[in-house]
Amino acid sequence: MFKAQNPLRNLSSISRKQRRPISQCQSLSLRQASTFPQSELSEDVEPPSSLVTPGPSEEMVNAYNPIERSRSRKTQLPPSRYRFRPPKYYRGPLHPHQPPPASTPSSRLFTPGPFSLPRLQQTYTSTLRPDLMTLSYNHVPPGTHLPPQPPRLRTWDATSPYYLNRPARPPRGGTSSLPLVRKPIRFHNIPTIEKITVHSLVRDATSDSAYLHVAGMVLQAITGVRCTVHRAKKSVANFNLTRGKAIGVSCELQGEGMWHFLSQCVDVVMPRIKDWSGVSGGSGDGSGNIGWGFGGEVVGRWPEVEVNYDS
Repeated sequence: MFKAQNPLRNLSSISRKQRRPISQCQSLSLRQASTFPQSELSEDVEPPSSLVTPGPSEEMVNAYNPIERSRSRKTQLPPSRYRFRPPKYYRGPLHPHQPPPASTPSSRLFTPGPFSLPRLQQTYTSTLRPDLMTLSYNHVPPGTHLPPQPPRLRTWDATSPYYLNRPARPPRGGTSSLPLVRKPIRFHNIPTIEKITVHSLVRDATSDSAYLHVAGMVLQAITGVRCTVHRAKKSVANFNLTRGKAIGVSCELQGEGMWHFLSQCVDVVMPRIKDWSGVSGGSGDGSGNIGWGFGGEVVGRWPEVEVNYDS
């Protein structure tokens, strides 16, 4: 009796016979290059270590002499075409060629440094700055809506027609100048010293300009900055002032020189003043400016000036 064979069964038996060579091919193809012996590797495969590669020959080492090669060159190499050169003059904000900032080494105004901070500035950064933030910090929780600030100038009411179109009045108290608008003190805007101005009014300069030259040389010696001459804006007969006459000099200090001058003033000059009560706390104007003055005998205690005195 004839029985019909199942075609799917025959196909599965055929596929089983053909699986063995396929699996053997996969196992051979998965072998890594590191498992082959060195003799079976192709020349295109790099050796596992760079130490196996032989170095340059002794002739190549002796022939390499860049200094002699540059000396034997008859013409110099051309400069780079892509070297950035900042413009010599500033031609406005709309000009296509803008100079880089002064902090960039390629800028014409670049000044290297500072390489170390003055001692007084280090004391301010490590000690005084955290204390100032603690004393003046006012915590405002996130999401707090602050009340609107009142207007700084007083406006006129509409009770009289004569008050229309009048300019706003200053605040009460007889002050003609408004106080500065202050932002709340945070970690990024802690009060610090920005600049120091040293000036001297020479009354005798109206009759003899030699006094003005001496004052200018003294200020330049103790500050290290060239002085600026100030002239009278008005003529006052009681003070014997003539308009345009030079009557004073001043120097403005910023940056590292400012900290050095203030440190020398606090550590050297002020302790040598006899019976000195210190700087008055009310000498400021309430807007961040504070000032004090020294007489001629105190200015002579600066080391730069004292060294010129006779012993």
